[in-house]
Amino acid sequence: MVGLGDGRRVAMHYRRGKGLYEQHSDPGAGGWTRPSLIYGTTTEACQGIRLRAFGETVTATADFGRYCSDGEPPMESIAAVGVGNLRTWDHHLTRSFDGWEKVSAVDGGKEITFRRGSSTLRWSRSGGFSR
Repeated sequence: MVGLGDGRRVAMHYRRGKGLYEQHSDPGAGGWTRPSLIYGTTTEACQGIRLRAFGETVTATADFGRYCSDGEPPMESIAAVGVGNLRTWDHHLTRSFDGWEKVSAVDGGKEITFRRGSSTLRWSRSGGFSR
């Protein structure tokens, strides 16, 4: 779970055989939203889901694979970004990749960079994801 400066909170969880789900709360709304599917997959979750907030932008990274519990590397690495009311999320799938290690932002979260070693994935409010 991650908190935003305006008091909202965002949580993500994995549902076995279904995928990655998001919920958020607004102090003025009096509760959590219904779970919303961000990325559908039948593979199992690897490691954990990592959330970060940059202003009103929230990022998430999560990894999935067929045999993660046996120590195999992920087959699916997800980078996701939600902005504003958090009703819609952009996500990017990278296959056969060991997950994004670092997430950074500029201009209050209008531009996000995901990194692992020399691999870079960028997201911007104006253009979405690009490599």
